[in-house]
Amino acid sequence: MRRRDFIKRIAGAGVAWPLVARAQQRPTKSVIGFLGTASLTTFAARLEGFRLGLRDFGYVEGTNITVVYRFAEGHYERLPELAADLVRSKVDLIVTHGTPGGLAAKAATTTIPIVIASQGDPVANGIVASIARPGGNITGQSFFNPELRAKRIEVLKEVMPQLTHVAVIINVDNPASGPELQAMETAAQALNIKLQAFRLREASELVSAFEQMEQTHAEAVETGDDPVSIVNVGAIVALAARGRLLSIGPEEVPRAGGIIGYGADIVALFRRAAFFVDKILKGANPGDLPIERVSKFQFILNRKAAKALGFELPVATLLRADEVIE
Repeated sequence: MRRRDFIKRIAGAGVAWPLVARAQQRPTKSVIGFLGTASLTTFAARLEGFRLGLRDFGYVEGTNITVVYRFAEGHYERLPELAADLVRSKVDLIVTHGTPGGLAAKAATTTIPIVIASQGDPVANGIVASIARPGGNITGQSFFNPELRAKRIEVLKEVMPQLTHVAVIINVDNPASGPELQAMETAAQALNIKLQAFRLREASELVSAFEQMEQTHAEAVETGDDPVSIVNVGAIVALAARGRLLSIGPEEVPRAGGIIGYGADIVALFRRAAFFVDKILKGANPGDLPIERVSKFQFILNRKAAKALGFELPVATLLRADEVIE
């Protein structure tokens, strides 16, 4: 009898030990606050990427983790109150994106960990102290948007060597727009291109902006990565096509019928954000987790849309594209 009792105890311990280890590694029913600058519909693909990332680390929304969503619907003035609402909800961690979202979350709390899934230059925008040692309660990923948007001007010149006039869309309510415009102006000057900035706040201003682009004989338009542009990407590419302008921006541009997409794989970034979430929920200090800088960019061309404008993309450019939409 004593031998059987001993075996039972050993067997019971063998079952319990892995369960205890797993409990120490991953908390149950943690609550994540998601602060979005656009809308649930606009961010559907990105949110699915984030959920897939959570599953990669064993978290299933509604089972062992809860996500509380707040969306500003493109109205940045709503972000501070939405961030404060997440803090009042006592979430364990806040996930957001972009400079406006990052600044709003930072202003709302110095104690709740913050993961910024994608952002421009977090040091220049005052979100973190440094890339290697962010400090405070913030970490995440950056694709250094000033450099990215400047590179798009170079891509336009490659595609259309005779290019002399490019329009760019700027959201004046986005603090990141200043450094981005400066970087684009530097690139444009080096290429002898006139850069014309259209500073907008609302989607209702798009029609008049594109009418002015046509009147000033712009040849191309760079849309930017601001959520307001993403929300209205269909209208933007349609207006660009009407004015016979080459359009370039993030991947949403060619997928919506524009010409060129050059930028980070945002869905992949949102999936990668789960890595930081997992680290923090397991006890890591966000300020000790370096900001990851994206090094790989997608290059997508919509050859069908280009042909509709009577424009043939150079063969060399087509050959180096990651994807060509025929």
